[in-house]
Amino acid sequence: MSLLILISLPCRVGTIFKSIKMDMENSFEALITTYIENKVGISENFLSNDLANNLKQNLRTLNKNSQLAAAGIGNSEKLAYDGAIRSDSIYWLDKKNNNAFENEFFTQIEAFILYLNESCYAGITGYEFHYSLYEAGDFYLKHLDQFKNNPSRKYSMISYLNSDWQESDGGELLIHQLDNNQRISPTQGKTVFFKSDELVHEVLVTQNIRMSITGWLKSDR
Repeated sequence: MSLLILISLPCRVGTIFKSIKMDMENSFEALITTYIENKVGISENFLSNDLANNLKQNLRTLNKNSQLAAAGIGNSEKLAYDGAIRSDSIYWLDKKNNNAFENEFFTQIEAFILYLNESCYAGITGYEFHYSLYEAGDFYLKHLDQFKNNPSRKYSMISYLNSDWQESDGGELLIHQLDNNQRISPTQGKTVFFKSDELVHEVLVTQNIRMSITGWLKSDR
């Protein structure tokens, strides 16, 4: 049953789903508006606290079971591992895993893609996301997200899963712009959005465990 059908019902359930849809669209609009203003979109509450907590627990379980892998540099055609450039660990999300909370995340991403395509004619046709975990002392040096041999990544999105994050914990996302470098703290629920081929960025050394879902909206056109 679609959201639109539920919204049309003359009952409390319809009202609840209408409120959820409005909250989602407000977070979508926040990403797009701030992106247009400054080339970096930020929504402080793209993920609900409940969803962020459930995704965080998934990530902790995967890490406890040694299911994360060292993050590489480049794509499958030219993949390398260099701990002097990046030192985080990752786990790719996949609908085949049939995890309820990851599927909820995918549903929200798909809704955002629809909103983005309808609002901005972005032409996004797919996406890919992975969990990312930084232990104390980890980092990722300056880089662009789009591959030279494959331009399909159009927009980068990072959703953070860190409650009670303090300035002393470090681990900020540093986005390099000509006149306005931005340090973005990885606080829970926050999502950052920018063009994958446009902004050089890095993850500064973290002093605490730092968790996120990182990914890309893609188009082969």
